[in-house]
Amino acid sequence: MPFKTIIEPFRIKMIEPIRLTTQAERETILQQAHYNLFLARAEDVMIDLLTDSGTSAMSAEQWAGIVRGDESYAGSRSYYRFEQAVQEIFGFKHVIPVHQGRAAERILFSIVCKPGSVIPNNTHFDTTRANIEYLGARGIDLPGPKAKYTQEHHPFKGDMDIDALKSLIEEVGADNIPLVMITCTNNSGGGQPVSMRNIRAVREVCDQHGLPFFIDACRFAENAYFIKLREPGYEHKSVKAIAQEMFSYADGCTMSGKKDGLANIGGFLCTNDDPLAQAGKELLILTEGFPTYGGLSGRDLEAMAIGLEEVLDEAYLQYRFASTRYLGEHISEAGVPIVQPPGGHAIYIDAGALLPHIPPSQYPGQSLVVELYRAGGIRAVEIGSVMFGKVDPETRVEQPARQELVRLAIPRRVYTQSHVDYVVEAILQVYERRNTLRGYKITQQTPFLRHFTCWFEPLQER
Repeated sequence: MPFKTIIEPFRIKMIEPIRLTTQAERETILQQAHYNLFLARAEDVMIDLLTDSGTSAMSAEQWAGIVRGDESYAGSRSYYRFEQAVQEIFGFKHVIPVHQGRAAERILFSIVCKPGSVIPNNTHFDTTRANIEYLGARGIDLPGPKAKYTQEHHPFKGDMDIDALKSLIEEVGADNIPLVMITCTNNSGGGQPVSMRNIRAVREVCDQHGLPFFIDACRFAENAYFIKLREPGYEHKSVKAIAQEMFSYADGCTMSGKKDGLANIGGFLCTNDDPLAQAGKELLILTEGFPTYGGLSGRDLEAMAIGLEEVLDEAYLQYRFASTRYLGEHISEAGVPIVQPPGGHAIYIDAGALLPHIPPSQYPGQSLVVELYRAGGIRAVEIGSVMFGKVDPETRVEQPARQELVRLAIPRRVYTQSHVDYVVEAILQVYERRNTLRGYKITQQTPFLRHFTCWFEPLQER
């Protein structure tokens, strides 16, 4: 009979101390950071759930690979080891290394986009959208109809709305759409997975209109494991085989190796298109590095190559999902509204539902982010109107985001069960006094990706 407790499929060999802060210290830190946790020092954070990007703990085999890294400028054996690992899983002809996923996005969109271009996605993440908009193009979100119902359970709420994709192509014309992209899993949509059926359907629409299809693949292994668990016909297939099928429907991908590459830095752009690959490599040399290192050291390429293999281990994925689900279930059972069902890499609290007395213009998600840090030294990130709010160019009125979420992203192989229990306790303490939380205003911001650096001030009590 199997045990109920799912243990971490690894042992801890090295520890990193956590500085335990007091609430008084954290209040001062918040003021010094202008209530933006991106601007706080990491050493002042007790449990860091800001992102799962680049925050993984690497394995003994990855550290061994770092020692083996070949630092030759051109043609290093570490690059060819990396290329082989990528092609084995992703199957694309050209593999272009970059320092992280947003560099792959910048290179890809710099080549294919022009002012007025339209890029459909199930839901763009922040850097993806910013790289598109910086070029004068538009990123259009086409989430499936179930995505807006945060409390409703559905196995694949990350799917793209196929009818909306067809309508968009008819409205703007295929000539104005350089490519169609799907993000797997759908990060801005609550970490929800995309079904294989939906991936195939997007491929079919692209074929009908002669459009390239790319996948934002940074959490590909988690998406593949969701397919194994939830989509009929895949329960007996390996995660690797499912991932290979996912990418067989695409013409290329962007990838941040800092997520499901289990690495602290790195990424890549893949394509089957020869001219696109040549243009990408030329831009790579100009801005990142030679095509066999792409701004990375040989040891980084080794660590990422090994991580791409380790992330497909189903014992690891089972533990990862169980740990994330544990956090989500324990706070939702107490009444905290979260995006259901729990995602693979993060739990998303519905701050709009939790704090209905704070309107989107006063950023309820940011209010919750600040309070979680104040209460327990926990750093999370707002995914709502701070990150995705848009100012109307004519009225200068800010249009709120579709949802007001707070993401608790779980670093891979980093925190133990007691850390998760601590997070649960802190969230429930904040939940008990949720009616006392107040909104915030932005006092300083940049035109693009303002959430990284903007300053906030708390609003006075009503």
